Amino acid sequence: MEAENEGVRMTKLAMVTGASRGLGETISTFLAGMGYDLIVTARGERALEAHASSLRALGVSVDAIAGDVADAYHRMSLVQAASERSGLNLLINNASDLGPSPLPRLDEIPLHELKRIHEVNFVAPLALIQLTLDLLKARHGWIINISSNAAIGGYEGWGAYGSSKAALDLASRTLASELREEGIAVVSVDPGDMRTDMHQLAFPGQDISDRPLPDETLPFWAWLLSQEPEVVTGSRFEAQAESWELGVRV
Repeated sequence: MEAENEGVRMTKLAMVTGASRGLGETISTFLAGMGYDLIVTARGERALEAHASSLRALGVSVDAIAGDVADAYHRMSLVQAASERSGLNLLINNASDLGPSPLPRLDEIPLHELKRIHEVNFVAPLALIQLTLDLLKARHGWIINISSNAAIGGYEGWGAYGSSKAALDLASRTLASELREEGIAVVSVDPGDMRTDMHQLAFPGQDISDRPLPDETLPFWAWLLSQEPEVVTGSRFEAQAESWELGVRV
């Protein structure tokens, strides 16, 4: 968990987007429990700072930087925070935009809404990867892109969101091939249906209490981060699957 560099005590550092609630809150809390220092971001400043306080109570250093990952200036502020630590072990692209609720058909969605969804769910993660690449190389880091079963499902109403996640899946596979020799692992993770605010927006007025909480994915995160990066890179995992040993190449 810790390494010595010229007598300086360093902890592992993770950046998690969309960290103030839902899956991002679960993942960042799990990482803090493993001793990772964290850079966390989300759009809501109050909720983000409340979550950051709970993370700091676990004994780790936390930079909480509120903002929109689709904003280039905000992305630069995240990278600047990581640069001050001289490297990055984990980049978890979790922040997502569902789009309008109720979910519109793909042949009816306003194009400005479609562009916004792709800007947040695909362009912003790729931009963060490009900006943090040298920091990830310095520590042979991991890139974990959060996908969705909508990326492969063709579900009615999910075309805009699903297409953005399908693009992210393809980017994950491509980057895994391109960055393998740099010692950087890239995986794509479908967390499955969960009882979150975003999932509720997808089903307005419906009872989603039968969906599991994000904590259901904790065994997966413990398993994934115990694997050798070169073995799992290029894989697409389903976090709620019964087993993950082989993975599924995206």
